Amino acid sequence: MNSKIKPSGVILLFLLIVATMFTSLVVLKVEPHIPLFFCVILTGIFAVFWGADWKTIEKGLISGVVSGIQPLLLLIMISFVIASWMMSGAVPTLLFYGMNIIQPEWFALSALFITILVSTFTGSSFTTASTVGVALMGIAHVLNVNPGLAAGAIVCGACFGDKMSPLSDSTNLASGTVGVNLFEHIRHMMWTTVPALIITAVIFFFAGHQPSGTSIAQLAEMKKTLGEHFTITPFTLISPLIVMVMAFRKMPIIPTLLTGVVTAALTTLILNPDFPIAHMINALENGLNMKTGSDAVDAIVNKGGLIPMMWSVSLIIIALSLGGLLQELGIIDIMIRSFENSLKKTGHLIAATAASGLGVNLLTGEMYLSIILPGQAFKKHFEKNGVPLINLTRTMEDAGTLINPLVPWSVSGAFFAATLGVSALDYIPFAFLLYLSPLFTLFYGYTGIGLAKKKDDAKTLSKAS
Repeated sequence: MNSKIKPSGVILLFLLIVATMFTSLVVLKVEPHIPLFFCVILTGIFAVFWGADWKTIEKGLISGVVSGIQPLLLLIMISFVIASWMMSGAVPTLLFYGMNIIQPEWFALSALFITILVSTFTGSSFTTASTVGVALMGIAHVLNVNPGLAAGAIVCGACFGDKMSPLSDSTNLASGTVGVNLFEHIRHMMWTTVPALIITAVIFFFAGHQPSGTSIAQLAEMKKTLGEHFTITPFTLISPLIVMVMAFRKMPIIPTLLTGVVTAALTTLILNPDFPIAHMINALENGLNMKTGSDAVDAIVNKGGLIPMMWSVSLIIIALSLGGLLQELGIIDIMIRSFENSLKKTGHLIAATAASGLGVNLLTGEMYLSIILPGQAFKKHFEKNGVPLINLTRTMEDAGTLINPLVPWSVSGAFFAATLGVSALDYIPFAFLLYLSPLFTLFYGYTGIGLAKKKDDAKTLSKAS
């Protein structure tokens, strides 16, 4: 059936999907679930037109969802983590101390570098966002910082540290897919990520340097409210600390988060022996539901829970089914192969690789596929043209790992939106690092600046072996 699908048909389908999502999210300003489901139906109609039977379509839908079970379970566990850390007082304690340290005019810069440190230490942008990211969003709410700006700084820092950490699964995947030494890969990425980070930091310095609408009296009142309803003590931070240590030691992420939930629940019972078990279970199900008398505090602490996270889980399920169907039909392969006729020049080769990563992200919403598929497809062309493979792995990360959070219906986009409580469309304008880094990749590709030479590649591959 693959032979019946013409590149023109693939391009038409791609444009229809992008146009549908853009119109729905930006023009109509509706939730992405139904428009994305319509894209699944549209793809199914194209599949029938191309001669696919229902079994083929069903296989693609199911295989796509099955491939995403791990991130779906991760989201569910994180919903429990956030709720349990609210109950135990871990996040309120971080808020209490954070209000003493972080100033409104320096919030964006502070959030950027705090999340860089944590994500580099843990190797996970998701862990970073669901731990310190949640606390930082609470502080931003208290200090009247633009939530889009706050979330943008958190996402930039979390993704930078994840991308540059040797503990990161995506960084290991990119280097491993092509066969490049991990640390040489990280070093080479500094050509794009460091300039992008510097520009981002400068922008955050000026964008965040604005007066806060929160007075000292208001901060004091919020701290008093937190102290009255939660036990503010460093003891509550034991659970987040355990999660950080386990993440650093590369323990499996699901058991790590489960440990965070269990230890937070034990902390809650130790500090509040009379805390009803029924209330704990209900909080894990629906999120914390406290009435502290302060609307600002209530908006911060009433987070987490399984049911609120279902918004993201259901969106990812639909996106994964679309991605699975596109893969089963062979559309992704056709899309990538369509670039192969214009790969003579290094700039065109790098641009085609980046465009493939972007396209896979837009069509499937799956970060790992946006790394693996372009890496596998373009490796032979880099070798044929004598372009060092380390340039390929950098492009895979810049246009795969970093683009994924910019797609509202992607795994990362849905996760950050749900965890930080800010729509992807709200934080995207402030996620400067995420699109500056790919732009530097394209600039280097066409100018030759920052590109590894052939002798560097030989050295890199010898180290990898």
